[in-house]
Amino acid sequence: MRLLSKIFNLNDPGWGRGQGGNGSEPPKRPPQGNGPPDLDQVWRDVSNRLSALFGRGNGGGSRPNPTPGMGGPTPRQSKIGLGVIAVGAIALWLISGFFIVQEGQVAVLTQFGKYKSTAQAGFQWRMPAPIQGHEMVNISQLRTFEVGFRGNARNRVLPEALMLTEDENIVDVQFVVQYRLRADGAPDYIFKTKDPDESVRQTAQAAMREVVGKKPMDKVLYEERAAIAVDVQKLMQLILDRYKTGIQVNSIAIQNVQPPEQVQAAFDDAVKAGQDLDRQKNEGQAYSNQIVPMAAGQASRMLEQAEGYRARVVGTATGDAARFGSVLAEYSKAPEVIRERMYLETMQQMFANASKVLIDTKGSNNMLYLPLDKITQQAAQDPARAAAGSAMSQVPVIPPLTVPPGTPPVRPAVSGSSNSLTRDRGSR
Repeated sequence: MRLLSKIFNLNDPGWGRGQGGNGSEPPKRPPQGNGPPDLDQVWRDVSNRLSALFGRGNGGGSRPNPTPGMGGPTPRQSKIGLGVIAVGAIALWLISGFFIVQEGQVAVLTQFGKYKSTAQAGFQWRMPAPIQGHEMVNISQLRTFEVGFRGNARNRVLPEALMLTEDENIVDVQFVVQYRLRADGAPDYIFKTKDPDESVRQTAQAAMREVVGKKPMDKVLYEERAAIAVDVQKLMQLILDRYKTGIQVNSIAIQNVQPPEQVQAAFDDAVKAGQDLDRQKNEGQAYSNQIVPMAAGQASRMLEQAEGYRARVVGTATGDAARFGSVLAEYSKAPEVIRERMYLETMQQMFANASKVLIDTKGSNNMLYLPLDKITQQAAQDPARAAAGSAMSQVPVIPPLTVPPGTPPVRPAVSGSSNSLTRDRGSR
């Protein structure tokens, strides 16, 4: 190292003046007042010093220098020394091409400034500079930026946040964008876009303004926040792929959407009025849902009742007609018997619905009164008297028959010696 420092010491005053060329003689101070050394002499001094470095291989002895008064190596030794220097320099130059790519990164290789290939994580080698170069790109990092605010929702950036809706209202939209680089998009990220991160920010604002501008204010504020975020992400990815930025949009998160502060109070009043309107509509709809089924049920019940009454009346009329036809057929066979039976059935129906019975006895002006209602009440209260009362009130039971139309009325008559019912046949 001392020898090298002596050879390449630019502060040596003997440079260019032929002094201390072999490193063994101490340099002599140049005389004061002399000019700068000659360039030819400087080159000869450099050659002599290099020769002294590579020319002492034979036991430290030196051959006579053809230049009188100066020692140095032969031309062969000078060539060998220069070759060794060249090989060492080339080796160092080739070694400088090794580099390491960390996990989660890729290296974009360029050859004379033009894209060559992409190197993955690991120990890599390329042609050293200036032939090839490389640039590291982090593809695992999740990049995030905010639009409309910085840090928190109170620190608004109004030029970014204020947007116009379809119904010509203004809303304050604050959202966060997260994105990362694709593994195959590192060359596009470096070469295709001048400032890719700023391009993503501008694309996010443009996409959000386009999506919000196609929707009314109510949907932006309440109903379709998630749908708006999805639409913005799709539109951003479409624009970034069109410009070949190599960026993948991971998510769009809408943090806050509200009207501008200047109209917040009026907007709250409008929202309350709309909520009242919706509430009244819901109450009316609930009342309608309650009343309409009840009315439908009542109408259906009335229809069923009318249908049942119709069927009952038609069935009764049909049965009466059939019964009248059968009675008429029997009456034509035995008119006297049928007439007697019809009389008895008529009397049975009349007495069944009467609580008092008046009997007109033949040949007497006295009218008997039978208190059947009292007898019935006493029979219900005193079972002992029920038997006695029942003997007086027994009436024979006859199968029912219907009196045919046109039959003359008949008055009941009872004989004085018995309690049986008879008719005055001669009076008809």
